[in-house]
Amino acid sequence: MSETVQRLEPLSHRPLTDRTCLVTGSSRGIGREIAFELARCGADVAVNYRSSDESAREVTETIAENGETAVPVQADVSDPAAVERMAAEVREELGEIDVLVNNAGITIDRTFEEMTYEDWQTVIDINLNGTFNCTNAFYEDIKTSDHGRLINISSVVGQQGNYGQANYATSKGGLFAFTRTLALELADHGSTANCVAPGFTETEMLEKVPDRVQDKIREEIPLGRFADPTDIVGMVRFLAGDQAEYMTGQVLGINGGLE
Repeated sequence: MSETVQRLEPLSHRPLTDRTCLVTGSSRGIGREIAFELARCGADVAVNYRSSDESAREVTETIAENGETAVPVQADVSDPAAVERMAAEVREELGEIDVLVNNAGITIDRTFEEMTYEDWQTVIDINLNGTFNCTNAFYEDIKTSDHGRLINISSVVGQQGNYGQANYATSKGGLFAFTRTLALELADHGSTANCVAPGFTETEMLEKVPDRVQDKIREEIPLGRFADPTDIVGMVRFLAGDQAEYMTGQVLGINGGLE
């Protein structure tokens, strides 16, 4: 009886070669590590920033020193005109993109009784409207790409809520519905949309939280620690690659075991 021998394809060490990615808010924090990881996997990366010009150039220079391609692109994602200008710049420098990672986000924490309309609107404008603006500007690129990927970075706070973060939780929760809807609309074109919801992560955003509050949060995390930004990048790399081509409309939690 003859046996069929199946050949295993060798694993590519640069699975994102010939892909172009834009990561918003990637001059620091989680976005910075995502930009590094996508570049490490062979992608050309546009590093978006709002005001941290020096930090963004450090990211692109680090990527270039490692033999990869990256360009810094400035835009306030809450400003549709600035995003359209950024889109034109990215296409001029790198061509149409394949992967958009909507990562840019801010917090303005107050209890609801103390929260002003400006506090509310500023967070919504960047975290939620900014995702719309960037997706709108690059939608045709993602739709027509052979490897189109929309990856939205949300938060466990969007799932759980969090004291003093009504604005932030709302903005991040909105990304779940946005992602699922875009997944349906992109499916006919073979492109995907997914959402990553990190837990509390060691970034400048968390550093603003008082130590006593950090201690209380840490006690509730089953793994007993905050995430490092590098804990998040593996999922983004997976979603950007070929192995995730049949995954769409999903919200994927990376939160140390929080429910």
